Amino acid sequence: MPTVSEIGERGLIEIFMKHLTPMPDTPIPFWDDASAIDIGGNRALVINTDMLVWETDIPEGMTPFQAARKAVVMNVSDLAAKGVMPIAFMPNLAIPSDYSVEDAEELVKGFEAGARMYDAYVVGGDTNEACDVIISGLAMGIIESKKIMKRDNGVKPGHKLAVTGNFGLTSAGFKHLLEGTLIPEALGDSILDSIHIPNARVKEGLALAETGCVTSCMDSSDGLSVSLYDLRRSSGYGFTLNHIPVHPTAEKFAVYNDLDPNELALFGGEEYELVFTYSPRNRGKIARALQSVGCELITIGTVNKSKDIVFERDGTVTPIEKGGWDHFKA
Repeated sequence: MPTVSEIGERGLIEIFMKHLTPMPDTPIPFWDDASAIDIGGNRALVINTDMLVWETDIPEGMTPFQAARKAVVMNVSDLAAKGVMPIAFMPNLAIPSDYSVEDAEELVKGFEAGARMYDAYVVGGDTNEACDVIISGLAMGIIESKKIMKRDNGVKPGHKLAVTGNFGLTSAGFKHLLEGTLIPEALGDSILDSIHIPNARVKEGLALAETGCVTSCMDSSDGLSVSLYDLRRSSGYGFTLNHIPVHPTAEKFAVYNDLDPNELALFGGEEYELVFTYSPRNRGKIARALQSVGCELITIGTVNKSKDIVFERDGTVTPIEKGGWDHFKA
């Protein structure tokens, strides 16, 4: 029998799904960013859970406050990708018995700061003893069912592929933290802050959902290329990129270290941007909605009829491999 490291997180989920009975008439299907329950009145309770384990998920230099705040952000980001405003957060916290009370208090302060940043509240949770610090969060919100942005919301070939921001900063940060790659002094804060102090695109998700024009959407927390493959799994269509959205600071980091900036942007992780599609005829409406919350529409490609995921530039077509964060293969 294979091990989980051989099949990866998504392979493991595929196996789990074979043993689970899908809830009838659920507003969001399995294999999406979040889950939902119909609560009547054409409304849905949207919930998401995600976990951090200190030994495997927390990079060097991150404080307990930052880790707890990030646990909120990573859960809220999945709600944002569905167009949902978070209203509550519940952390389950397991810590060693000799963990310092001061650090435990910093964790709670991080939960509070993360939740209030999005006008949500910590409404309870659970504590337990473990051999490592483990944070499992649950975020929830309510939305009109018809406004939910799913990974397949009517996407078709010819629709445009877009993102809410540039990529590559977290890749640069992990290159430094895990491999010792040098960061020029002038770039250090912004690169490491992208890992230690991330933000979810809640306002952007709400604005996009209000347009009713988004034909697929998910968050990019496992990396841009993985997001494209996940969207393909849900819709059956591939993507032709004509622009790879590299963050200017990541570009400078790549030049300094003789790295490929496109690889930094494509194969990262823990970047909480939204990746979505829309019909070209709705470009103006989408752009105005994002502009109203201070965000630029960044269109990076087109949905194609095949299942190919490629980058096309100057007549050359290059396949984009699937690469990014996987808990069991990382």
